[in-house]
Amino acid sequence: MLRIGIHGLGFMGMMHYLAYQKLSGVKVTAICETLPERRKGDWTKIKGNFGPQGTQMDLTGVAVYAEAEEFLADKNIDVADICLPPNQHCPMTVAALRAGKHVFSEKPVALSLADADAMVAAAEKSGKILMVGHVLPFFPAYAFVYEAARTNRYGKLLGGHFDRVISDPVWLKDFYNMATIGGPLLDLHIHDAHFIRLLFGMPEKVQSVGRLRNGVPEYFNTQFIFDNPQLVVTSTSGCIFQQGRPFMARSEVHFEKATVVIDGGGTTVLTEDGQAVPAELPALDEVGIFANELKESTDAFIQNKVSPILGGSLARDALALAMMEMEALRKPERI
Repeated sequence: MLRIGIHGLGFMGMMHYLAYQKLSGVKVTAICETLPERRKGDWTKIKGNFGPQGTQMDLTGVAVYAEAEEFLADKNIDVADICLPPNQHCPMTVAALRAGKHVFSEKPVALSLADADAMVAAAEKSGKILMVGHVLPFFPAYAFVYEAARTNRYGKLLGGHFDRVISDPVWLKDFYNMATIGGPLLDLHIHDAHFIRLLFGMPEKVQSVGRLRNGVPEYFNTQFIFDNPQLVVTSTSGCIFQQGRPFMARSEVHFEKATVVIDGGGTTVLTEDGQAVPAELPALDEVGIFANELKESTDAFIQNKVSPILGGSLARDALALAMMEMEALRKPERI
């Protein structure tokens, strides 16, 4: 039995708790949370912009802690699942690894490359595994694309375009603070940065144009430039001012023999013989999607090997890619 301790009971911590209930051979044995009502199981005020809302939970048999030190000292925890704000990922991950726990940390891995490097180094030194919760590859449409790329189903990859745009989240305090959340670059676009790195490898450079808000990327377009000039990969991400804009994510991935289009209306395969064929995808709710992500990580912990999708080094590369974009936006090339 793999024993899980969840640190942080916001929306993501709750989603992880629910998702673990769907896995066999895994049990949540401990929770660390500063709010006393949530330690007692009152999760009714937990809300997100998708998925289930919080309710009253029965935490019988689950150890509850208010302090991280007591949580990390619990020998009944094999894996520390860290669902804290991004600026706390590094110190808590390093502490958990030093305490002899495997770590699953939510994305982004950190808010600076120095912190990400410290986390990866701490995992190597401890002999434990660090994985980072980039859930996008476990959404059915993106899992379909990843499997097609991995198996060469439609021939070699030629590139793609990735859109991820929201209305300005005016309700989020410090959203545009690179030391706390990281703005749309590290809270939103990091999903696509990770998926681009997963599919295509690490580009040599990027060319980005966009708007900055007090030096923080607000809305931007990027072209990713690879060793292979045949790879054409671009993205658009960020925030617009109009609150009527719903969350929008659309992707188009090009293969030699097909193009896969992912949008709100479904996932379509455009074939070389001129057909537009709906992709056959499993029906999963949000908890099921996170359960698939956590199964990937718990299987890797049990087998003591790093997941090729969720590894800490891969998440570090995704952060490095986003930082390349930020540097390009702050010091744009003039043609």
